[in-house]
Order: sequence, then C-alpha cells, then structure tokens
Amino acid sequence: MTGSEVLTALVDVELRVRQAIQARRAGDPMPDDPYRGLYLTAEAVDRILAGNPVMPPWNEPGPLLGKLAEDFGLTPLDVRFLLIALAPDVDPRFERLYAYLNDDMTRRRATIGLVLDLCGLQAAGAARFRLAPNSPLVSGGLIDILEQDSPALARGLRVPDRVVAYLLGDNELDSSIVDFCRIRTVASDDPVVAKLGAGVKAGVRLLYLRGGERLAVPVLTAAGCPSLVLDPLRLGDALAAVVREARLRGAGIVLGPVDSLGEKKVLRELVARTSDVPLILYGQRSWDPLWGERTPVSRTVEPADAAQRKAEWGAALAGSAGEITSEPGPYRLGPEQIQRAASVAAQNAMLDARPISAGDIRAGVRAQNAAGLDKLARRIEPSVGWSDLVLPEQTRDQLAELVVRARHRDHVLGTWRMRPGGGRGRGVTALFAGESGTGKTMSAEVVAAELGMDLYVVDLSTVVDKYVGETEKNLERVFAEAAAVQGVLLFDEADAIFGKRSQVKDAHDRYANLESAFLLQRMESFDGIAVLTTNLRANLDEAFTRRLDVIADFPVPDEANRLALWDRCLGTALPRADDLDLAFCAEKFELTGGSIRACAVTAAYLAADTGCPVGTVELITAIRQEYRKLGRLLLDSEFAPFH
Repeated sequence: MTGSEVLTALVDVELRVRQAIQARRAGDPMPDDPYRGLYLTAEAVDRILAGNPVMPPWNEPGPLLGKLAEDFGLTPLDVRFLLIALAPDVDPRFERLYAYLNDDMTRRRATIGLVLDLCGLQAAGAARFRLAPNSPLVSGGLIDILEQDSPALARGLRVPDRVVAYLLGDNELDSSIVDFCRIRTVASDDPVVAKLGAGVKAGVRLLYLRGGERLAVPVLTAAGCPSLVLDPLRLGDALAAVVREARLRGAGIVLGPVDSLGEKKVLRELVARTSDVPLILYGQRSWDPLWGERTPVSRTVEPADAAQRKAEWGAALAGSAGEITSEPGPYRLGPEQIQRAASVAAQNAMLDARPISAGDIRAGVRAQNAAGLDKLARRIEPSVGWSDLVLPEQTRDQLAELVVRARHRDHVLGTWRMRPGGGRGRGVTALFAGESGTGKTMSAEVVAAELGMDLYVVDLSTVVDKYVGETEKNLERVFAEAAAVQGVLLFDEADAIFGKRSQVKDAHDRYANLESAFLLQRMESFDGIAVLTTNLRANLDEAFTRRLDVIADFPVPDEANRLALWDRCLGTALPRADDLDLAFCAEKFELTGGSIRACAVTAAYLAADTGCPVGTVELITAIRQEYRKLGRLLLDSEFAPFH
C-alpha cells in the first residue's frame, strides 16, 4: 500500500470518528461540561444502568465455570469473586460503574473491598482471605493482585488475559509461554506406554524417565491428556503461567533433560507447584532427592530400536514432500528433535521440489546438534567417501565393521540384550593405529559420512591441564556434550591422554594413574561413537585396548597403493605433462598418503608459477622438499636419474 492509499483509507476512519462524536453529543445532557471525564454523576449512572435490562439472578456455574472450579479447587464464592473481577474486561460499562463505586474515576477495576461489599461480606471477615497470596484464585493465576503497596482493601484485582480468553471460548496458547512451550499428542501402541499411561490416569502425578524423553508425550496421551513440552533453558520466571495453562487445558507437563538445569531451582519450584498436575521429567542421571520436595516414580527408558525409530520418523514426515522407506540412520534423537529434524528435511526437499532424500534427513539431524561441543572440539562436516580412501583390504574391512557396529548397536545391545552389565553404555569405540599420514583422520571422516554424522576432533589444548583433577573435569565435559550431538568423537594423538599407567613412585604418578582410571570408567559408560588415533599402539594402556570394539591398523602404503595415491592426490583438474611418471615416484619413494598429498600440492604450486603442466621434474622437486621437511636423507640412488 502506497502513502496515498494509506491517506485515502484513513478518510474512512475519520468519518467513523465523526459519526461516533455526533451520536455521543446527541445523547449527552451536558455537552458543555468542562469537567467531563473527571467524575460521574448519579444521572449518568442511571443512564448506564438503564442501557441494558436486568438479567435473572445467577445461582450455579455452568459447565465452563464448573470445570474451572473443579480444576482449580474453587468454591462458589471464589467463582463469584472471579466474575466480579472479570466484568470490566467483557463489558466496558463496568469500568465506569466500578469507578463510581470506588469514588475514583482512575480506579476502573474492582478492589478487594468492593468485591467483599458486592457479595455482602464483612471487610474484617474470613472471606477476604479467599484473595490471599496462597488462595486458589491467586496462587492458581486466575486473579492478579495489583498495587501491592496500597492498603489491602484498596488493592485492585485483574484477571489475566489468558483467563479472560479461556472464559470467552478462546483456547490459544498463552502468549507469555508460546516461545518455549509446545502442545503435543503422540499415540503409541507400546505396552510400556499403556501401563505408565494407566498409572498417570489413576493418579500418579510425578514421573521421572531416566534415559530420555521418548515415552513422555505418549504416556500423557495414553492417560487422555495433551502435553505441554517445555524448553528448560528458556523457562525463566513463567512457571505460574505454565501450570495455569496446564490446568486450563487439562494437560500434563513434560520437562527435560533435567541434567541441563543448573541449580535446579526451577525444577524444585515446578515440582512444588504441580501436586495436582501430571508432571513427567526426564534425564540421564538418577533422580536426586534434593531436586524436589516430592519423590517421583522413576522408570528407565531403553533407547528406541530400529523399528520404533523408523515409525517415529515416518510419523514426523507424514504429509511432507515425500517419505523415506529405508532406515533413517543410527541417530539417537528424541521425539522433539525428530520433529524438528523432519521439518528441516522437508523444507530442504521443498526448495528443490523433490521428494525427501537421505541427504535431507542427515542435514536435518545435523541441524539439531548442540553447539556446546564446538567449544571443546573442531567440528568437521564430512566431504569424503569410501572412494577417496586408498587402504589395504583388511583395513577397509575393519572400518566397515565399525560402521556396522555403530548402525546396529541399539538392535544388538538393546533388543537382543547383548550388552554386559556393570553400567556399561551402548557406545562404540575404535582405535586407528599407524604412522602419521597413513589416513587415520580421513578414515574417521569417512566413517562419520557413512553414518550421516559430523566428525568432532577433540582439541587436546582445551582438555589437558597441568592442575590436578582439571583434565578429568574437561574430559567429562567433552563426553557430556558429545552425548547431546549426533556425531563421531575423534581423539587424535590419543596416547597423550590414554597412555599407560605406571608404577606409583610419587604423587605425580598417583594422580596420573587416577586420570587413566577415570578415562577407563568414562569410556565404558559412554553412549556415543568414539575413535582414538595413535602413531604408536604400544603406548596405549592395555586396559583401554581390551575395551575397544574395533582396532584398525594403518600400514605404510605399498607400491600399488602409493601409485593410486599419487593419481588420486593429483586429481583430474590439474594439467599433467606427457613425461609425468607416477610409477617411478611410487616405486622409488616410500611416502605415506599425507606426504604424497603434500608433495602433490607443492608440485601444483610449482606448475602454477611456471605456467606449465605438472611433470616428473616438479614432482621430484616437491619430493626433495618433503624429504627435507621430514629430516630424511637425500640419497643419490633414490633420485637418479633426476639428481
């Protein structure tokens, strides 16, 4: 709309205002009163009262008020108080009438004294305490007490907008909690869900699910009530509004993970406020009695198996641009995360006007990764695949075994119950051992790409600390943050922190051994996917080796693999001279893949400087520079006939 169009539209507004002013003046007995708006005469009150006929006396609340009274524990007197406070919000006549009764035109709401007077109650009687802070009307959030510094009887009463909307038939979510609260209902035929739902329906009001949120919303759905799913990090001071919303809707509350809450003050307050509202909490740790005055019924939730995950993804993708028929990957996501990931996948597919692909699913999953681990590890989005690896067949088989274990661990360890006891997690750990440059880090990236995950390379500078106990704390942070992401954790040069325990000769040895012991325990309880790399396998403690699922050896490439590496590293875009002899380079120079990559890049720079294609001379020059960098001897026999 242009500026002229707006001005034209405002003409209609002005006409309506003029008509309203004329109508007001036509019925005004004192049009020239200079004190208009500052007082209300008795005649004006009579005109207001004569405007509408007197309704029949109200006796009992109807279905809506009756349900409200039942849900909030209100007495008939409480309901009458609520209606008196509500009147100015639904009928503007009551604003002026209340102002007249308050003898103050600026006080257009009912006060505590006026409410008692209208109900024929004594100001000093017990009825006034039905509006005390701990009364059902006030503690339930149905009435706000204004002007707390005024005398008690002079304090105004206000009904929150959400309560007014509810009584007028509007059931939209409260605007003050819409940013961190969602309404969810999810049906499930899981017998565990049916059992827990029956318990909630029978009267269980506090339930703690250890292991995740997967069953929280389905349990409340089975109990016959919707769920208010809260974001614990954004809850703030809106607990009263959340509990009121749950009561108005007859809903339950889902909150978690409780591990992410700092001082647990919000958790304790929520537990205290919801004695009559179903509350389901979830987290990874066992319930601590200090978290709340009431102790919940605790149940351990096993991770979803492949069939359940596929069903959850199918429900989340229903009605989207397309549906996937294959396994969506080894992603350990909760229902809320699956919903968000599916939304991202659907929008990616919608942008290209095509069905949803596995790549869209992976992009959606990556978008759910928390940023906490980014402060402790370097995040790499994989851009390589199996075709980029040049490895012996045995090493490739070991990498494939790692992928199989990561993909089917929930089915084998959960459904088939092949997990040993002792509090061991469902994690998969592998060791990549070999000289520097043999492809260990690149192989970890390929594994992450095959699983549809990001690779997180742990930055040892943020982990290792010279002070006693600090390294363990930092490692605990790494493992805790890794549990919240769908990624592969890579400890490069792992022997720096996973080294052998030594004989205790002094306090330094004792604390070093304590660090190793902590790592042993933490690795066993880890539920993610971790890869350790080392240049010297013998440096690792034998206890770590025993707990590893896969050990992949990365030998120095032989001549055939070196030839393939030279060809792969030079690529297809780089121009090659006719005299380029890759077979000679592969035969004469025993280099690792990392060194071959460095030589190829150096040769490309030499070719770019001369403007000629890459030939054998450029490669030999690059190899000589690499030898000097590695500190190796430049033997004439190796470089002949290019010496």
